[in-house]
Amino acid sequence: MQAKDLDKVARNELKTLTKENADWVAMHLVMAGRLLEEDPELAHRHVLSAARRAGRIAVVRESLAISAYAIGDFALALRELRTYRRISGSDEQVPLMVDSERGVGRPDKALELGRSIDRSALTVGAQVSLAIAMSGARLDLGQSELALMELEIPQLDPNKAFSYSPDLFAAYAAVLEELGRTEEAAQWQRRADVAARAVFAAEGGGDDETIEVVEEGGEAFAVLPGDDAPSAAVDDESESADSSDDSDGDDEDDLDEPSEADEQIELDDPADPDAALDQTVTDVELDGPALDPVHSDSGHTEAATDTASDAELTDVAASDTTDTDEEPRVQNPED
Repeated sequence: MQAKDLDKVARNELKTLTKENADWVAMHLVMAGRLLEEDPELAHRHVLSAARRAGRIAVVRESLAISAYAIGDFALALRELRTYRRISGSDEQVPLMVDSERGVGRPDKALELGRSIDRSALTVGAQVSLAIAMSGARLDLGQSELALMELEIPQLDPNKAFSYSPDLFAAYAAVLEELGRTEEAAQWQRRADVAARAVFAAEGGGDDETIEVVEEGGEAFAVLPGDDAPSAAVDDESESADSSDDSDGDDEDDLDEPSEADEQIELDDPADPDAALDQTVTDVELDGPALDPVHSDSGHTEAATDTASDAELTDVAASDTTDTDEEPRVQNPED
């Protein structure tokens, strides 16, 4: 395992660090990516070590949020996602913020946050993730019909399979089941299963430009590269359903209000010594892809005067070994 195993865009963000420090941070992030599914707790510890060394780097805060979400610490995930959003100016992780709001028991706030951004400015995958998260928030509130409407987006195409299709189809099936439409639910769940196999087979081919038609059980899927995916405009019916909830007009003001999600994180856990994890980085060799952070051309920077988040960033930065006190340049390649 080497630092160069980290995604190139993420490595570019680490250029504000010394080379030695950047390499260690990169290796911690690589290990986190490899361990995230099989051992999320250990992956989280690796990202904590990276955060001690590079607390002002957007990709590090994003990775910390993802690992916190993976271990079910939704309050920490939400706080780190807010910080990532402020540093990077990107809305690409808003779907995870919406789901984290659900995780801390605030589905109303989740819907409010999801409505506050321009969905059409997100990548297609993020649009789908946001629709799924918003649908889940509707279910939390007992609004099953509206939950179904949230998922009825252009990407809900039963004849094509993209990387996001299995999750979208499965979410649609779950809501149909909730509504008692069991036959339709079974059909969409079958489509989700077939789409998952089709996408897996296409990805295994290593050629993103290949279009592969998979026929199974009467279902046919054209597996297409992600760039060919339809782009979703905000659904008019969904927006009208939301209009009655938008009277306050203070979505952004509420994002960082004091709550359990804003409690101070202690990165320097004595039970989790950085040296021990550094040794793990050196010794452990596991196969698997590095953690690929999501980047976006669309930006929505939160207020830099947010007292709670600024205090948090200062605390983490106190142990950061960056070469500069300036914020790193944002890398926003096209998806």
